[in-house]
Amino acid sequence: MTYRFFTPAKAAAATGLTAEVYRQLSDDFLGPLPTFQALSVVPEVLAATWALMREALLAGDAPRVDRELVASAVSRANRCQFCVDAHVMLLHALGEPRLAEVIARGGTPSEPRHAELVGWAQASRNPEATDWASSYHPEVTGTLLAFHFINRIVSALLDPDLLPGGLQRSPLVRSVGGRLYARAAREPKEPGRSLPLLPAGTTAPPGWAGDSPVGVAYASLKDAATQGGDLLGDVARQTVTATVRWEDGRFPGRPADWAVDLVRDVPGRDRVGTRIALLAAFAPSAITVGDVALWRLSHPADADLVRLVAYGAITATDHVAGALSSAHL
Repeated sequence: MTYRFFTPAKAAAATGLTAEVYRQLSDDFLGPLPTFQALSVVPEVLAATWALMREALLAGDAPRVDRELVASAVSRANRCQFCVDAHVMLLHALGEPRLAEVIARGGTPSEPRHAELVGWAQASRNPEATDWASSYHPEVTGTLLAFHFINRIVSALLDPDLLPGGLQRSPLVRSVGGRLYARAAREPKEPGRSLPLLPAGTTAPPGWAGDSPVGVAYASLKDAATQGGDLLGDVARQTVTATVRWEDGRFPGRPADWAVDLVRDVPGRDRVGTRIALLAAFAPSAITVGDVALWRLSHPADADLVRLVAYGAITATDHVAGALSSAHL
């Protein structure tokens, strides 16, 4: 696994909040995987991302297979091959090899309930176009929103191969990996354990989450990631939010040209940052070394790059969340 623009510090060197998050990752998941290490340069975003994923995907009573299906399907809708591969392997770990391989091929599960979940998750990429909403448990809805955010972080900051040479796409490797992670994947997790990692006074949880810890985690992630917009001026932020609303998840055919056209009226100092944020929202793998080099002329810190990408990612994610209606809960 390689990082696209910077290499974060080794997990063993972590201190403070980052070290606390890494301890929970080791206890409850598969350890501090590259996604979380990439976020470690902004500990508050790291903690909130972990909290949302833990409380939505891992803890609580909703069937874990359902949640892994949603994570896989939304990752395919967002074209995040790294995440598709990871969650197909976790379906193997949960004892669902046939279902895992159907998802790996981009197929439709034979069980109607599973097929409905996959269709729902994939439709969320364009929520306004499909009159999309959720009648699912907060853990399932939270999993979908967690991966709308995580897919974009991963596609922006990591190479797409989970293993060297794309080995994770071999059914045999997926099966072996699933057996290795079976115990960790199947152990029940107590809800709420991640919430002490989050700051007090977070925005009120969204209505779709009820009184679930998932809502607290989502509100905290929204607060932490939205702060990355402070790196841009008012016109730039308005450009990002308006584009996310009117494009409604459409994949730009030529992302680089599309982004250039959209930032023509943005003040010169903000153009490259606006371009990166827009690409993070729509086509994060299209962010280039050249884009990042230009951004670093004024913002050399790795943390500022992650904050900017997180801002684009949460703007797109919250567009999906905004389509949820309490009438469907």
